[in-house]
Parts: sequence; structure tokens; C-alpha cells
Amino acid sequence: MPQSSETWTPDDLIAGSYPAENQSEVIASGETIVRGSVLGRVTASGKLKVSLSAANDGSQTPRFIAAYDLGVLSADTEAQVYKAGTFRVSKLTLGTGHTAASVRAALDGTPIILV
Repeated sequence: MPQSSETWTPDDLIAGSYPAENQSEVIASGETIVRGSVLGRVTASGKLKVSLSAANDGSQTPRFIAAYDLGVLSADTEAQVYKAGTFRVSKLTLGTGHTAASVRAALDGTPIILV
């Protein structure tokens, strides 16, 4: 029986020598999530969505980083997100209006460190 092999190419999202910490959270339907997306929490529902700087529902404040590609979500989906660790800011997917500086400032003092 022929064997197949796949090649894994690291994306360098995670930096540093300590492992990133993740947890399960609910991501709101309608979102398009790729690994490294910066996520914020909607105050009313507690669900996560891509953090947009102009949002006014609480999600404008970056809180987490998506751990996996999820694609376009047709329903609320429980997924793993990073809640702590050291990440390369150049590898993050930022929502509209956010910059590396705005996300770095929002995450200052949290267990998420951007380099």
C-alpha cells in the first residue's frame, strides 16, 4: 500500500521559548477566521469576533488570538483561541482600523506579548 506524506511549514506566529496558552471560546457566526486573527469579545453576548477598531460592541478591544483557521462561520462555533503567549505582530491578521501599534497598546499588561 503506498504511503503519503505531508509537509508542515511553520507559520512563525508563536515566538519565544514558552508555549502559548489556549482556551475554548465561542466565536460568533458570520466571522471569517484565520489563524492569527485578533479577536475581541462582544459585551452583550460574550462571543468573540474579529476586532475592528470602529466597533462599539466591546469587540473593538483586542483580547485573544485565533489558534486555527476556521473559514467563514455559518453558526456560532466553539474554537481554541490563544489567551497568553508571545506572538509575532507581523504574523497577526488585524481587523479594519487596527494597526500593530493599536493592538500592541490594547494588549499591554495582558498575558499576550507581541514582538
